[in-house]
Amino acid sequence: MTTISATSSSVSSASTSDASSSSQIAQLTKQIAKLTEQVKSLSSSGGSSEDVQKQQELLQQQIELLQQQIAQIEQQQAQKALQQQQQQQATAEVKKEGVNKPSDTNSIDIYV
Repeated sequence: MTTISATSSSVSSASTSDASSSSQIAQLTKQIAKLTEQVKSLSSSGGSSEDVQKQQELLQQQIELLQQQIAQIEQQQAQKALQQQQQQQATAEVKKEGVNKPSDTNSIDIYV
């Protein structure tokens, strides 16, 4: 009977950057590939069918958890991109002020 260990990584949305998110996704994908190989190798191992089935189920659960973590990271990236887009739109709207929409800092006083 082989022992299976899983590692979990926590993801904090405030401190992850795009590069670190991409590297986390890459690491999780590698872990999924390793677990998938373990699932394939279990079928050829000489263990009892019940043990093999239980280990395959555990591996499948770990793969699903890793896939959920990847989905969570991707969702956080999408939220971050949306926030950046909203900030850019807000900045663009502020820049539209001018003669037709004078503000306190951008107005013309004409005295005749």
